[in-house]
Amino acid sequence: MTDSLTRATFDIREMDLPDMVLVQEDLPPAYSDYVLLRNGELDNRAMADHGFRGASEERFRAIGRIAGYLREFAPPPPPLAADGVDFAVASVAHLFRSPEGVHDWMREVFLSGFAENVGSDVGGGQILAGIERLNPEGFFDEAVGLKTVHYTSDSAISSTIIDFRVGRVLGVVFVATVGDHLRLEEATELGIEMEKLIVGVALGR
Repeated sequence: MTDSLTRATFDIREMDLPDMVLVQEDLPPAYSDYVLLRNGELDNRAMADHGFRGASEERFRAIGRIAGYLREFAPPPPPLAADGVDFAVASVAHLFRSPEGVHDWMREVFLSGFAENVGSDVGGGQILAGIERLNPEGFFDEAVGLKTVHYTSDSAISSTIIDFRVGRVLGVVFVATVGDHLRLEEATELGIEMEKLIVGVALGR
């Protein structure tokens, strides 16, 4: 990543975050009929409330996270629960004080958090059964990924998640699927589209 682009991300404000997450028109053809499920701000309290055991606002602030914004899509009704159905597709933009904070979050919160909780009840009646480290390609700067598998009382759910850095912005995309399935190609496509949005905002386009 160029130094000029990294510097440009210091002009990004919290109010810019909604412009850096995917809208319906940005989704790949496979998700062209998906509809908005939820979107909104994610402050550090919300992140801690939905994080792993031990997560706290104080820890997230110490790493340098300022704010975030989520936009998530789902298949049109009626909902399907068949094996292989992607039931959620989402992107999240997080703003940090520095690029170093993004780097630390990707490893200390994202990768380590999942690794430390394999085999644990992570809430909602779900057990984190396993993770697989992924190596996303095609991004300007560093990117890391995981495939996770959760078990409920009667089914398995998998998620393919990519975290990538653009200066002091952390981009996150994920695809959640019924059953045990990898969606690296789909998640990468989503991530690269999101990266374009972040760069565009940073450069004032």
